[in-house]
Amino acid sequence: MATIRGGDIGKGTCLIWNNAPYLVTEREFVSPGKGSAFTRVKIKNMKTGQVLTQTIKTADSVEAAEITNRECQFQYSDDDSYSFMDNDTFETYSVPKAGLEDKGNYLKVGDSYVVIMWEGNAIDIVLPYKIVFTVTESENAIKGDTVSGATKPVRVETGLVVRVPLFIKQGEKILVNTETGDYVERIND
Repeated sequence: MATIRGGDIGKGTCLIWNNAPYLVTEREFVSPGKGSAFTRVKIKNMKTGQVLTQTIKTADSVEAAEITNRECQFQYSDDDSYSFMDNDTFETYSVPKAGLEDKGNYLKVGDSYVVIMWEGNAIDIVLPYKIVFTVTESENAIKGDTVSGATKPVRVETGLVVRVPLFIKQGEKILVNTETGDYVERIND
């Protein structure tokens, strides 16, 4: 069992908390005038999506989650899970949708993603920071509708709706930030 000191915990660290794997999404080091320093962390349960805020003294130790990352190809999704195939071993894994519903709109069949494994089970998906999508539905801009910074909603091949500048048309490729869901730029082939 690997442990990590409270003062060494950083954003992105995986911990075992209440016998479940948690990912540290935010970290704040606090050094009060009196008493010992501590780390305040926001942790997300990698199986259920539940978010907690915890305080850990810098000298205390917590159990580090022993996770592995696998490069896998997205195959399909059903009502309960996302199905992936390991690119090296061709094993298939099901990642439960619970807590990961927001990631589903970024998954493109046939593309590869990193799947996080814990105790032999697939528990999370790591999305690239930016993904290229093809616009499948777009309203035409109205002539004269040229307010500076004006945007319109478009739908991409996964069903994700993104606000884009008025000049984006159906069939064009756009780059989308997966953390915010925002349009980044038009991609010219």
